[in-house]
Amino acid sequence: MSKIYPFGIDEVLRPGEQQGLTRAQACALIRCPEPELPGLLAAARQAKERFKPGVITYSRKVFIPLTNLCRDYCGYCIFRRDPGQPGAHTMTPEEVLAVARQGEKLGCTEALFSLGDKPELLFPEMRETLRRLGYQSTLQYLEAMCAMVLRETSLLPHPNPGLLSGEWVRRLAAVSPSMGLMLETTNASLLAPGAAHDHAPDKLPAKRLRTLEEAGKQQVPFTTGLLIGIGESPEDRVDTLLAIRELQQQYGHIQEVIVQNFRVKPGIPMHDRPEPTRGEMLRTVAVARLLLPEMNIQAPPNLSAPYYDDLLDAGINDWGGISPLTPDFINPEKPWPHVEQLQLRTQAKGQSLRQRLPVYPEFLAAVWSRPGLVAEKVRASADEDGCARRAA
Repeated sequence: MSKIYPFGIDEVLRPGEQQGLTRAQACALIRCPEPELPGLLAAARQAKERFKPGVITYSRKVFIPLTNLCRDYCGYCIFRRDPGQPGAHTMTPEEVLAVARQGEKLGCTEALFSLGDKPELLFPEMRETLRRLGYQSTLQYLEAMCAMVLRETSLLPHPNPGLLSGEWVRRLAAVSPSMGLMLETTNASLLAPGAAHDHAPDKLPAKRLRTLEEAGKQQVPFTTGLLIGIGESPEDRVDTLLAIRELQQQYGHIQEVIVQNFRVKPGIPMHDRPEPTRGEMLRTVAVARLLLPEMNIQAPPNLSAPYYDDLLDAGINDWGGISPLTPDFINPEKPWPHVEQLQLRTQAKGQSLRQRLPVYPEFLAAVWSRPGLVAEKVRASADEDGCARRAA
């Protein structure tokens, strides 16, 4: 064990001293050679068990792609469309409500809203669609759809709206208990010509960090994370995790950190890029757990099939959103596992599977402290442990 811990990491892992790794320690561990990987995973699993022993959570959800029009062009994205392209679509209120009600019948508690970033600023067609629907902006339409789902179903909205001002954080928090924005990376060079974020100005790390900070100032439970395999180095992954850790230390509002791996899709600009290996994914998750020992770490199981249960050995404590109804519109070629299969694999690793709400139990107090329908609906949906009332 001492060989892979040249910086006294064993001291970091002692109960009561879980302050997380330093950057130097994390950079060494994320590049550890294959023979030392089992030791790294064992340390990460141990840290997870100190944090939330014996339990892995997931959120039963419907995926609502409110609009796939987007003003950003990312090299790895198959979700976005331009107006007139095959598959370009903005959902109507009737479509949104129909999906939410179907999910309600299947025991879902989360309505995950995904959408392009402010497409009306680039496309007159989107401005016309919004005008026809009676709204001035995509965020205003999102706000109304979250309010509708909250009011007319038992589902809790969780929007992923892109960059937000402080005012929009406040407005969306009034109609959803939690929300999210992937930081992805702190490496701004990925906006260079030919890089993953070329022609994607909303992916500038400083802008995304500003949104995360605005959410922190208002104590809104927030999901974020990193995307690996898009041209960043292992050290960049560490720096992204450290930026998240710094926000959490300052504001305490980061409810979940997702470690998501790039998957190749036909037709994307990055179609010939190598995907992260199983070892890279395991190392990144394990280092995330050790850097963030008391934070919820999630990795999508559909993006690591068929070995996704190995992620439990790397220290995750959550599978993220799983839908019995809708596909993963961001990665449609990678179906989610059935909950029954997820449960079997989780149990085989000595863990029990529990269904949570889109807001984690330890962040419920922040939601309940606010007057209004969001707090009422969350109270009605939570059991005595703060998880979902409906069994998995």
